[in-house]
Amino acid sequence: MLVLSLLLAGAALPISPAEIKADVRELSSDAFAGRGPGEDGEATTLAYLEKQFASAGLQPAGENGSWYQEVPLVRLDRLPGAALSLTVSGRRVPLAIGRQASLGLANAGRTQITDAPLVFAGFGIVDPATGHDDFAGIDMTGKVALVLANDPDYEAGRNLGFEGRRLVISGRVGSKFAAARKAGAIGVLVIHEDAAASYPFSQVAQPLPSAVPAPLTTSSLQLTGWLDRSAWSPLLKTAKLDLARLKARARTPGFHAMPLDGVTVSASGDVKATPFTSRNIVARLPGTTHPDEVVLYGAHWDANGRNAPDATGDAIRNGAVDNGIGTAELLAVARAFAKAPRTARTVMFAAWTAEEKGLLGANFYAAHPLAPLETTVAVINLDPHVALPTSTTIELIGGGRTTLENDLTRVAAQQDLRVVPEPSPEAGWYFRSDHYPFASAGVPALAFRIGRDLATGGAAAGNRIVDRYNARCYHQPCDAFAAAWTAQGAAQEANVAFALGQDLAAGRSWPAWTDPALQAKRDLSKARRR
Repeated sequence: MLVLSLLLAGAALPISPAEIKADVRELSSDAFAGRGPGEDGEATTLAYLEKQFASAGLQPAGENGSWYQEVPLVRLDRLPGAALSLTVSGRRVPLAIGRQASLGLANAGRTQITDAPLVFAGFGIVDPATGHDDFAGIDMTGKVALVLANDPDYEAGRNLGFEGRRLVISGRVGSKFAAARKAGAIGVLVIHEDAAASYPFSQVAQPLPSAVPAPLTTSSLQLTGWLDRSAWSPLLKTAKLDLARLKARARTPGFHAMPLDGVTVSASGDVKATPFTSRNIVARLPGTTHPDEVVLYGAHWDANGRNAPDATGDAIRNGAVDNGIGTAELLAVARAFAKAPRTARTVMFAAWTAEEKGLLGANFYAAHPLAPLETTVAVINLDPHVALPTSTTIELIGGGRTTLENDLTRVAAQQDLRVVPEPSPEAGWYFRSDHYPFASAGVPALAFRIGRDLATGGAAAGNRIVDRYNARCYHQPCDAFAAAWTAQGAAQEANVAFALGQDLAAGRSWPAWTDPALQAKRDLSKARRR
């Protein structure tokens, strides 16, 4: 393979830190207004990406010969004046939205909920694979569920059937919402703890505009939210409940949701719904002998746009790390392929919209693919969430699922990098980025990021950088470009991604799943792959 031969010859790798740094500087500038889907920064972002793909010599791979795939969405903006309160033993306790609680309202127009009974629903999990059902035996109609973050194995000190420390999909907050809705609840409030949630309350406190697929439908689950410790701690104390005991009870086999006597929830607010069309941008380099077989790279171009200003008055969430770095890596990998000899298989590059709103662009593509998923060889996702100097490792996200992991280990070793497990599997990153819709559809998909064990300073230095970013700047205005970045780690990650994809695109292998359920789904289309 080309990259291996370059390494053996002692030549430089094809992707440089300077190239990635230049694109990140541009994409995260205020001129792009935080790259919010449906906002003024979208057109600027897409024009820039189109120019980069075209100037590199790639071809459009969108609809009707264009670069684009239209993604119909509806933006939901909660208007000023929303309110949330608890009533405990007859005493109403207003909650400060943005400081003590977050509040999401699902439906357009006016939402008014008055004294809905609050029910403790454990971890809020319904998991047919384990038979766990926190809502069994209780009528949730008209009620609000109070749930814990994460899943029963978290902090349990033993494996209760939920993959140990690693978060399962039913433990994701979106899965909890879906389970509560199906059980008949009109709302869900999640007890926030930094470690269990994997992010501080500040990341969910302020209401970022949400978006949902069009057309908009009315949801029976009218409200969702998180309770900060300043809200849930007094609630539990007043109701004579203890969090540690509640957790232990929720882990007990056969636990079912239990009403919290004398505790009710009230909420009100107005939501403006605005339909709009966002776009994925998709480019390709056609294969020479097997053009119908596709290696697909993806990265989400969106960040969180304009929103409430921070303490400095900055209202733009520039998204330099998340996901300016990943988008810059996507461009760099595309340019490297364009400069290299053509591969037997087609290589496609997709910059997805609305990942931050719930993987909406990637989900739309997976449901309306521009190349058949049956003959999509693999999906390689670029969503690193870190800005690190030179590292010695690559962190594998959600390992133990696909033979692609063996290929990653081999290619990384050729570049003097060790593949290590992700350090925080309880965060559930495997379910939180754009490879997941493809994995759910049976397409072998891989997510990884440059590791924290730095060449200078080791893991301690890397952890300091990552922890500082996660605590302060993830999804915040301070996720901004820093001239001091070396972009060395991003270049390492991109070079590994390029080498891996080139091997797949030049070869004839079909990666498989080591997860039996996912492989069974892939096998349904086995006849399409020769």
